[in-house]
Amino acid sequence: MIKLQKTNVIVDKSYDFAKKIVKLYISLTKEHKEYVLSKQILRSGTSIGANIQEAQGSFSKKDFIYKFQISLKEARETHYWLRLLKDTGFIQENQAEELLNDVKDLINILTAILISAKK
Repeated sequence: MIKLQKTNVIVDKSYDFAKKIVKLYISLTKEHKEYVLSKQILRSGTSIGANIQEAQGSFSKKDFIYKFQISLKEARETHYWLRLLKDTGFIQENQAEELLNDVKDLINILTAILISAKK
């Protein structure tokens, strides 16, 4: 594996979160035969890190901010899907709370990065 840069908290956290989302997707499709909501959470939950990774190679500050704004939007959407999956009984409370805490951390970090980048 190619190491592009030193440890970057948001890159690492978003990647770890994406791995959890992929495992959730597998669980939802295999155990619950749920295919609509699971696709939504897979798309938005993995898009957070993908856009952060794209931002690492931005050609301009404007592009960097844009990619992080997309990541923040996807994190908020993921938060919505997680709440919905929890409230409809597709995922257990403890699993939902862990994932919700993870995505809230991502939202907070992304918000801080965007505030700093816009200054």
